[in-house]
Amino acid sequence: MKSFWRIVRYAYPYKGKVFLSVFSNLMATVFSLASIGLVVPVLQIIFDNAPAAAEAPVYKDNILAYAEEFLAYEIGTRMADTGQQEALLYVCFLVVGAFFFKNVFRYLAQYTLAPMRNGITRDLRRALHQKILALPIGYFTEQRKGDIISRMTSDLKEIEYGVLATIEMLFREPIMILTSLGVLIWMSPQLTLFVLVLLPLVSLLITRIGKSLKRSSQKAQEQVGEILSLTEEDVSGLKVIKAFTAEKQKGDLFEKAISNYYFLMNKVLRKNDLASPISEFMGSLVMAVIIWYGGSLVLEQGDFTAESFIAYVLFFYQIIPPSKSLSRASYKIQQGNASSERVLELLDAENPIQDHPEAQSLGEFSDAIEFKDVCFSYQEKQILKDINLTVKKGKTVALVGQSGGGKTTLTNLVPRFYDINSGSLKIDGIDIKKVKLFDLRSQLGIVTQETLLFNESVAYNIALGRPQATRDEVIAAAKIANAHDFIEGLPKGYDTNIGDAGGKLSGGQKQRLSIARAVLKNPPILILDEATSALDTESEKLVQDALFRLMENRTSLVIAHRLSTIQHADEILVINEGEIAEKGSHQELLDKQGIYHKLVEMQSFT
Repeated sequence: MKSFWRIVRYAYPYKGKVFLSVFSNLMATVFSLASIGLVVPVLQIIFDNAPAAAEAPVYKDNILAYAEEFLAYEIGTRMADTGQQEALLYVCFLVVGAFFFKNVFRYLAQYTLAPMRNGITRDLRRALHQKILALPIGYFTEQRKGDIISRMTSDLKEIEYGVLATIEMLFREPIMILTSLGVLIWMSPQLTLFVLVLLPLVSLLITRIGKSLKRSSQKAQEQVGEILSLTEEDVSGLKVIKAFTAEKQKGDLFEKAISNYYFLMNKVLRKNDLASPISEFMGSLVMAVIIWYGGSLVLEQGDFTAESFIAYVLFFYQIIPPSKSLSRASYKIQQGNASSERVLELLDAENPIQDHPEAQSLGEFSDAIEFKDVCFSYQEKQILKDINLTVKKGKTVALVGQSGGGKTTLTNLVPRFYDINSGSLKIDGIDIKKVKLFDLRSQLGIVTQETLLFNESVAYNIALGRPQATRDEVIAAAKIANAHDFIEGLPKGYDTNIGDAGGKLSGGQKQRLSIARAVLKNPPILILDEATSALDTESEKLVQDALFRLMENRTSLVIAHRLSTIQHADEILVINEGEIAEKGSHQELLDKQGIYHKLVEMQSFT
């Protein structure tokens, strides 16, 4: 239940609306019970057993007794003055009025709670999104995207329709139950005490089934994440699936996932559907006991009239619907708890890459980036070993080597996508762990081979991170990146939506947009990760020209497989199995006849 109460805490900002809802529910309960209480005078009038008119009652610290005496006085007076028909009509008007105000206040209770329910969902969704943006990249390498999306969608939906709907019941049903019990105790303490002995037995049965429901619900929600992950993979890799005629293989995998979900949901729904029949049966059992025992009190003792006993039964019946609702709520809480735990697990995920408590601001980059004895491991596998490297301001340092050698990991350490395990990494002499993340990343521009664009307009993608940029600034950046001409040829120019991940553009066009984005940011430090390795010759020429313009007067860390792109770098580092195997200029490394020379020969470059 801890997860349930943590979700309930999100209702605190809406405490004003909660108070109004509780008040409205209380008033609805009062009018509901009043409508039931009016049954007694109706029966008395019909059976000609109404009390004779007496003196007007005086309030004596008991609101229920006073209400009963006042109603008896009013009916007795009216019967004496106008007869039974008029008195009966008067009571009927009171009944209609009570039902009218009961439903008015019930609607007001729901009306005031709607913003709370939707607000909690919105707040949870916002918190999840902020957490996703804040978590380090390393966290997501261990997670499936579909599972993350599932927590943001289906789990939150389960919370909304399970936990939050239950919260509404908790503000409504207990008021009806407790108020009705109060009336029942006032009417017959002996009979009510007898009834209360039976209720814990009902609660015990419902609780046992509810715990079983939670386990099944948690497995079902995990399976939803699996289905979404498979769907996301299939959509992203559709070209590969078709090319390798793997439709059946992928279909079988998906069939297994949805079949597991089918069987799990059957269990969940069957257990959930037990709530209503069990609570109704137990309610009827208790009702039968009341009729038997209460009827005995009427027959044997005589101080409990038939009209009062019928009213007692009707008052007790008012407890059954909210009790059934609470029993269903118990099931819903257990079902929703599974989703709550998955959502809270993500919200509670540890974020090791945060601003240091004494993090300092970083001014304009002025000196150097310095790696000293830097080591980095991932899942107990060492990726980088004793890296020593100084990148002076305005210089270009290129990283080359076989794939998997650690080049990309090394560049990912600069923006703190990952933190080093040992050694030091400084910028302008300050350890980057003691620099504000925003300031650090504001100094960097990153262009990667896997160009990441968003399903928005061209202008939006270029101005990412600088939404205040003017259209003229966006166009100027596009021109430097050799992107302006093809953008002008798009249906809506800079306002053209480029599709999911830029799917409406070619590889070279996407790369140039990525470069334009870096140009507009105008950072002093550039990280270019294999930025032209996947392009055709014509596109590479356009992109390479744009990169040379971008790199002018900037400090650059460049990764390239095509060694022709980094001949003029101030220093070239050969990264082999996580270590710097060679370093020097292009010509110096050729003269060494080492790894770099072999790489050049492999590309038939002299």
